[in-house]
Amino acid sequence: MIRALGIALAGSALIAPAPAADIRALDLSQFCPFFMEDFRNLRIAPRSLEQADWIAHTPWNGDFGDAAFSDPGPEGPFSVDKGELKITARKGKDGRWHSGLIAAGDAQGRGHGVRYGYFEARMQLPKGPGTWPAFWLQTLHKVDDGTASVELDAIEYYGHNPKAFQTGLLVWHGNKPMGGNKAIPVPEGALEQGFHTYGIAVLPETVTYYLDRRPVWQQPTPPELTRPMFPLVNLALGSGYPIDHTPDPSLLRVSYVHVYALRAGAGGSGGCQDKRKG
Repeated sequence: MIRALGIALAGSALIAPAPAADIRALDLSQFCPFFMEDFRNLRIAPRSLEQADWIAHTPWNGDFGDAAFSDPGPEGPFSVDKGELKITARKGKDGRWHSGLIAAGDAQGRGHGVRYGYFEARMQLPKGPGTWPAFWLQTLHKVDDGTASVELDAIEYYGHNPKAFQTGLLVWHGNKPMGGNKAIPVPEGALEQGFHTYGIAVLPETVTYYLDRRPVWQQPTPPELTRPMFPLVNLALGSGYPIDHTPDPSLLRVSYVHVYALRAGAGGSGGCQDKRKG
């Protein structure tokens, strides 16, 4: 997450962003279902997957922002209603903000991810300054193995600026990221007024970003991408911006998170293992 680390990378993109008109449309026939989370049965654990599908913190224990990410539980930030996940940020009795994150990978390298595929979430974003929802991907590996990791941001949204969202690509060597991001303009408040899909197609040659399955940005696939990627969704607060006027509570609505694997005939490494959830 770029601003949480105080890193200004907007002028250091890997290549000049390609105009959306020059990017090929999404072709889902290249992919097959791998991990289809429709939130009929949310299985989330604090920090270790084991029998769960998600954990409630980043695998590297690097939680961020001005709201503490909380464990699941009766007073926690997660609720499911009719197949919709709701992540709520609110002030606790102690006057401090608490919110939620879900990650489909843990510190032991367990998780739901593919190296090449298509990742998509359908979400309605919260309103108000200080909100910082995101859908993003990270490399799936043991945290202590010391290898470089890749971060792909399908969306980072800063509530004080409802006219745009950020996409990003970062390669992490320890605590030193290299890469860039791009602001995608949208009609003011449009992403807060209804559901939209945010997607990333990761192919051997390119990484392409989508809004409602329309391409908005493309970058070359970094050579450091040698392992599977897993998805994360969060409602953070702050990112260096004030939260004194952030609505209490604030709500991120998520109707699904889907991961598709690239078929062998389209450049993938093998057949598809359908881990569709019931």
